[in-house]
Amino acid sequence: MSKTNASLASRARPQTADAEDAQGESLDRWHIAILAELQKDARLSNAELASRIGLSAAPTWRRVRWLEEQGFITGYRAEIDRRKIGLGVLAFVRLDADRNTGASTKPLEDAIRGLPEVISCHYISGAGTFELQVLATDLDAFSRFTIDTLLNLPNVKDVHTSFSLGEVKAGGGVPLSHLQPG
Repeated sequence: MSKTNASLASRARPQTADAEDAQGESLDRWHIAILAELQKDARLSNAELASRIGLSAAPTWRRVRWLEEQGFITGYRAEIDRRKIGLGVLAFVRLDADRNTGASTKPLEDAIRGLPEVISCHYISGAGTFELQVLATDLDAFSRFTIDTLLNLPNVKDVHTSFSLGEVKAGGGVPLSHLQPG
């Protein structure tokens, strides 16, 4: 078989060779393809995932397990439409800490982690200490949450809020185009 024909034949069928299943410390093209497909649909069966990326089932399964073990895949969950379950308000809350030292913000961080209404929290640059995304059923519920909870967290100096008026994009996967197979 000529080199060209062998190359075409190998692309036409799923890969199974041990060399194709080798896993080093970096991501290869199969890992990247798996991440891309699972971001689109995490409910894919292993057989469907293998078919989509052009690799056989066993090495695909081993690669998914490796991605999980190495912490590239941190979990699987259902995306829920917040409006359908009565959470009509999405607020972006800049929370200013009274003192910005590691020791003084640790109790605040721990308290924020325990609030189910806070769906994300980030340290931010510029004005403020944290940027939170907060869900509430309505403006009254958000107001109560702010007064009763946020303003009573340890070391909170001030709270500034902006509300989402409409979602343009949400729940998108992380970009993978910058990854170069290793």
